[in-house]
Amino acid sequence: MIFVLLTVKCHEKGFTTQMKGKKMSKKIVFILAVLYLMAVTSPTVQAVERPQNIILVGWDGAQRNHIYECLGREELPSLKKLASEGALVDIDILGVTDTKAGWSQIMTGYNPAVTGVYSNGRYQPVPKGLSIFERLEKHFGADDFVTVAVIGKKGHCGEIDPPQKIRLDSEEEAKKKVAGSKIVEEEGVKYRIIPGSPYYNMYTALEVWEFGLELDEKVGSRALEMLEKYKDKPFFFFVHFAQVDHKGHKHGENSKEYNDALISNDLWTGKIMEKLKELGLYDKTLIYVTADHGFDEGKTSHSDAPYVFLGTNDPKVARRGERADVAPTILARFGLDLSSFEPALDGQSLTSPGKSKAVGSRKVEAAKPRKEKAVDPAKQAKPRKTKAENPGKSKVENPGKAKPANPGKAQATVPCCTAIVLCCKASNPCCCQACCQ
Repeated sequence: MIFVLLTVKCHEKGFTTQMKGKKMSKKIVFILAVLYLMAVTSPTVQAVERPQNIILVGWDGAQRNHIYECLGREELPSLKKLASEGALVDIDILGVTDTKAGWSQIMTGYNPAVTGVYSNGRYQPVPKGLSIFERLEKHFGADDFVTVAVIGKKGHCGEIDPPQKIRLDSEEEAKKKVAGSKIVEEEGVKYRIIPGSPYYNMYTALEVWEFGLELDEKVGSRALEMLEKYKDKPFFFFVHFAQVDHKGHKHGENSKEYNDALISNDLWTGKIMEKLKELGLYDKTLIYVTADHGFDEGKTSHSDAPYVFLGTNDPKVARRGERADVAPTILARFGLDLSSFEPALDGQSLTSPGKSKAVGSRKVEAAKPRKEKAVDPAKQAKPRKTKAENPGKSKVENPGKAKPANPGKAQATVPCCTAIVLCCKASNPCCCQACCQ
């Protein structure tokens, strides 16, 4: 870091062979000349003291080892560019490695005991006011700051289903297993209680909350449109790409399709970076790329996949951390006082010394490809077919901030899989293929 700062100074100031009329020694002149040449021939990095904007980019299901293999093969130039300007650090997951648990923790900085989101099959709406979006809107003012979410998935990330209470008029209906639900009886009548999705309370704070776009091209193109639309105000964007996770479930982590999806995520991340440069906003914007969970090595599942990453152009990121550390990092870089939050955050900013034992970041140059193991397609778990997860409620754009949704309009559609596999581990009660997406 000292070296980089020196080159920046040399590049900014420039040097001559005299200083205030006094001749400098040949040795000093030589050193300054070398530093100057290094400065003008090397990229310089300036630490953003307080960014105007931040973009959180989600590569859903991106396994850390596979990321480093791709970097070793020069397949992720955008991520490498960000890391060369800032850092690339390991993120470890303490808890369930699925989507609902992952993004709820990343969006809040809290563990499940606070959010109530333990897994894809055990969840509730995150309590009001705890998300990054809500905190930023409150801090900067709804009229002076823009928050946008553009999300690839239809379910587990982005869906805004309200809590539901459904009367059950037959024993057959009562026997059906619905993930996350429970049966209650009131005055002799049975009801199925389905909790609202984790994002139900937070989405109304944003100008735009859009989900279910599926393809990277749709997600990326929409993000570029929103950048153009809101370029004149400070903003926080969450841009979520889903294809890595989808290809992993269908073809396996070690497949060409999974690898190609990572390359696609990187391509569209690069397009976002180029758009920021075109708008003159890149030097005012910090970008953080991370994942909600990894993937089981060579498999189509992520039941035990706690190893992900964070790549950023933020040079102040100084250590590895945990999934809950992402939100505090973003909030702290925006200048919010983390010590004032109630309840206290479970995560800590990655820009300050934290509780992680292994401190430090990974050098991109050190990434080396490993030999890919051949995976027998016959041994891969086949993905289960699932019903469409509320495709009609995919877009919410709120020019004047959204009003709370009317719970009376709840639909009886089920946002998760239709059965819980009873033999699953208690820590991940809903482990059917659909609910582990």
